[in-house]
Amino acid sequence: MRYIMFQVGNFKVYSYGLMIAIGIIAAFLTAEHRTKKLGLNKDLILDLAVWCAVGGLLGAKLLYFITEFKEIIENPKILLNFSEGFVVYGGIIGGIFSGYLFTKVKKINFLDYFDLVMPEIALAQGIGRIGCLFAGCCYGKETNSRFYVAFKNSPFAPNHVHLIPTQIMSSLFDFALFFVLIFIAKKAKAEGKQGVVAASYLVLYSLGRFIVEFFRGDEVRGFIGPVSTSQFIATILFVLGMIFLLVSLKRKVGKNEAI
Repeated sequence: MRYIMFQVGNFKVYSYGLMIAIGIIAAFLTAEHRTKKLGLNKDLILDLAVWCAVGGLLGAKLLYFITEFKEIIENPKILLNFSEGFVVYGGIIGGIFSGYLFTKVKKINFLDYFDLVMPEIALAQGIGRIGCLFAGCCYGKETNSRFYVAFKNSPFAPNHVHLIPTQIMSSLFDFALFFVLIFIAKKAKAEGKQGVVAASYLVLYSLGRFIVEFFRGDEVRGFIGPVSTSQFIATILFVLGMIFLLVSLKRKVGKNEAI
């Protein structure tokens, strides 16, 4: 795999960062394309994308610092490394919060745009996980199965060891989730339901992430009781998502009703 995708002089382009950037661009273009079909304001998408991207990156970095608190105390220089160390759940929470603030500033319906962007978030995550595969982070447990990946020069995963390719599993799941959410979005629009797409993302992503965690080998993220930190967060988001979904399925609001 290629931790550094390419280098020009002293300038290095890291594979993980490159795939994150490609994922954000793909998400933006897809969201922009879908706004017209959903009857939303296309002119707001770029600003919304910037808000969500910045909030997501900050949230992902903040949660990483929280989960690596002990290591940071021992080595504060970790705080200065902004090219590595992100936690997906922090990105999701930070992106949603930033998007909510954006809709309040612009005085537009939050649920309309929440439903719009969540399929694109899954798409961006699917592309981003390819970056994880290139870098070797988020790696799986050692395996004797024929379905494995072995890294040669990863700074994260154990090298020359057969590992469960959890990055590929996560990427395929995220891409599948994207298409499922697009399908749900079409039905929700026809039925006049708001919040269903976003709630479905929270429920399905949390469920998938909870399962994939059983195969992860990077246990440095720690545990809360019998489950990993990510599984603990997934459980909370799953419950919140189910409540959100049930409420969304029961209510029907007009396009001009602000939330």
